Amino acid sequence: MPSGRRASAALAVAIAAALGLAACGGSGSGAKDSSAGSGTSAAKDSKSVAQGGKDFGDAADRTAALGTDARPGQWPRTVKHAMGSTEIKAQPKRVVVLDVGELDNVVSLGIKPVGLAVTEGSPKLPSYLKGEAGDPASVGTINSLNLEAINNLHPDLILGSQLRAADSYDELSKIAPTVFSIRPGFTWKQNYLLNAAALDRTAQAKANLAAYEARATALGAKLGAKKPTVSMVRYMPEGKIRLYANDSFIGTILKDVGIPRPKNQDISDLAAEISAENIDKADADYIFTGVYGDPKATDKSKAQGNPLWKNLRAVKDGHAHDVPDETWYLGLGVTAANAVLDDLTTSLTA
Repeated sequence: MPSGRRASAALAVAIAAALGLAACGGSGSGAKDSSAGSGTSAAKDSKSVAQGGKDFGDAADRTAALGTDARPGQWPRTVKHAMGSTEIKAQPKRVVVLDVGELDNVVSLGIKPVGLAVTEGSPKLPSYLKGEAGDPASVGTINSLNLEAINNLHPDLILGSQLRAADSYDELSKIAPTVFSIRPGFTWKQNYLLNAAALDRTAQAKANLAAYEARATALGAKLGAKKPTVSMVRYMPEGKIRLYANDSFIGTILKDVGIPRPKNQDISDLAAEISAENIDKADADYIFTGVYGDPKATDKSKAQGNPLWKNLRAVKDGHAHDVPDETWYLGLGVTAANAVLDDLTTSLTA
């Protein structure tokens, strides 16, 4: 068989294997928590999704060491990432994103992705990115990738994370050059620069981050030396209630502004978990609440019907606010971070 035909046959076999895995339900996510909006998913043997700081505490530093040595405009370029190194031969034009963080990242850099894996808790294109994101095709959800759909889009770059889709990396990399961060969440700034390196948009990403950080610093200065404490409450399915801590997307934003946290949330972890019966542990000067998925599938009404909730000082003072889950918890990018700063400014400086 001529060498060209052998190469084509090999490629066909590789794609068939990838599609076969998709048909069998291979997602690359294992038994993970699809609500990992602020930084989290857990492997099958993890005792708690919300409490695993020792397992991922250095992810930001490790992600910062990834990227490329290529000069601006230099192609091909090799990008070092969580799964190894990937060569990208030319400026990507057809990008598939496997999570909302990568979606936010590429859209903020002026790119409309051709494919998107949505979250189970918000199975649509996030409203805050509509228009700018175009109309990307569905490639499944973050926990159940549709490899056939990805292949049919003929991408020239796939962006995702090791934590979400490590098991599908080999199949994805046979479809197109694939670059993975370590994990979503509190590493969002480092992930942004990694994605930008693959797209040759590093200068733009750095400028966007600098603008965000200047806004966060300015808000902190406006709030003054005696800033109010803020408690972050998120209602989850199956009765779980999380108090989001420092190693989360929202945790990094509050830290950038210099907003103090209650002691039970001022920890190096994603979140502390409580029940509706001890909702008094959410006490703070201000409480911001999000809901993952359908509120009726959570204990929100039970928790907020508890007399303990009604006696919290934030509730009595009118400082308990519902916030959009898609930006505060699921956003995971600079556009969402700026939206959170808008909400914080409105609530804390009124």
